[in-house]
Amino acid sequence: MKVLGLIPARGGSKGVPKKNIRIVDGQPLIGYSIEIAKKSKLISDVIVSTDSDEIIEVVKKYECDFYKRSDVNAQDETPIEPVVFELLENLQTKYDILVLLQPTAPIREISDIDNVIQMFIEDNDLDTVVSVVELEDIHPARMYTINDDLEMTPLNPSLERKRRQDLDPVYLRNGAIYATRISTFLKTKKLINDSKKAYVMPESKWANVDTERDLLITELLIKEWKKGKL
Repeated sequence: MKVLGLIPARGGSKGVPKKNIRIVDGQPLIGYSIEIAKKSKLISDVIVSTDSDEIIEVVKKYECDFYKRSDVNAQDETPIEPVVFELLENLQTKYDILVLLQPTAPIREISDIDNVIQMFIEDNDLDTVVSVVELEDIHPARMYTINDDLEMTPLNPSLERKRRQDLDPVYLRNGAIYATRISTFLKTKKLINDSKKAYVMPESKWANVDTERDLLITELLIKEWKKGKL
């Protein structure tokens, strides 16, 4: 089974300028994903897809392959599927599984990546695996919509007054790992397909950078992660 590790890293970012190469505890954010992907025992090749020459220069320092994506697939509104499809169309090597590692979710172990790939090895009918974390008090039972008069409507009225201990667990995609069978992706053009399973990661390692606040929190978490405290 040939496995492609893909790290998508667009240059433009409005919320956190140059976030993929911002220095986080001593190294560019993207570096964490490149290093862990290259250490995987089951990933065959690792490639960064980017539109940015500045990111390419950083990627070269990690001796990692890269693909310069087209401008049309480097816009704010561009979904990930066309980015993946463009890359696959332009690679000479054919792969069985795609493992997508977002650089903005840098805290993951080598074992996490290899465990996800192993799920495909053990289940020929599996199309997609997505890493998730269990949400505890951040639960839909605690969520509301609010109208112009600030009146609150619970998303699920039947759960609004339940104690946390009495609520069924819910899970959130944490952005760390998306994996899909490439033959299915080429048919559906979807990264997340109907036949999917969750790979549950600990909430303590949940970090996803979309804002400057996220970046500060992620740096603190990475420092603790390096100490083996997460």
